Amino acid sequence: MSDQVSFGYEDVAPEEKTARVGGVFSNVASKYDIMNDAMSGGMHRLWKDQFVRRVKPQPGEAILDMAGGTGDIAFRMSAKGAEVVVADINQDMLDVGIERAMERGIDGLTWSCQNAEELSYPDRHFDAYTIVFGIRNVTHIDRALKEAHRVLKYGGRFFCMEFSTTQWAGFKEAYDLYSHQLMPRIGKAIADDEDSYRYLAESIRRFPKPPVFEGMIRDAGFERTKVEEILGGAVAIHSGWKI
Repeated sequence: MSDQVSFGYEDVAPEEKTARVGGVFSNVASKYDIMNDAMSGGMHRLWKDQFVRRVKPQPGEAILDMAGGTGDIAFRMSAKGAEVVVADINQDMLDVGIERAMERGIDGLTWSCQNAEELSYPDRHFDAYTIVFGIRNVTHIDRALKEAHRVLKYGGRFFCMEFSTTQWAGFKEAYDLYSHQLMPRIGKAIADDEDSYRYLAESIRRFPKPPVFEGMIRDAGFERTKVEEILGGAVAIHSGWKI
């Protein structure tokens, strides 16, 4: 079992997870942003604003937004003058992002199909690396973190926002009920895809708790790591520096 990885509550071969996650996001791409609003009550917009404030994108900086698919984070950082590469392993998600950028008249973004575990960019290429609600879907998270460290310049910063499990008493039980019972039903109603949203709920439960994930970030070579928890840890902003 040591060569298996998690796909929701299942343990599967790495190549099977990669293929199945690809299928999930191809299925939900066209409804992804509507579902984000429905599932979070619109709060994901506030979380993303907060995340970008922590990143502090600067004019002319080269930033890689990994798993950036539909462009939500990239649009915000580009508005600050950063030169953003939107990367995603799923071309369907990128196509949605490109269409959204065209509708909004947002120019200057670069869109690239990339595997987070094997980036095509040279060493020390970017000033910052961001990944939002994406790293838990990566097959080998440790490899993705090492690649993030590799492509960053010295002095570069890593920022990741990911779901986890809240520790707030009372809210924890309600959140578990919502994730396992209501989220798949909302997925069925809006995106006609119950199974994909069941996987997404399960993947949150299998993702390492914030202190464990912070340790993984340090193991990849990052220093001055930090965790900022939101809603008792239901969402966490992780950061680290390449020094």
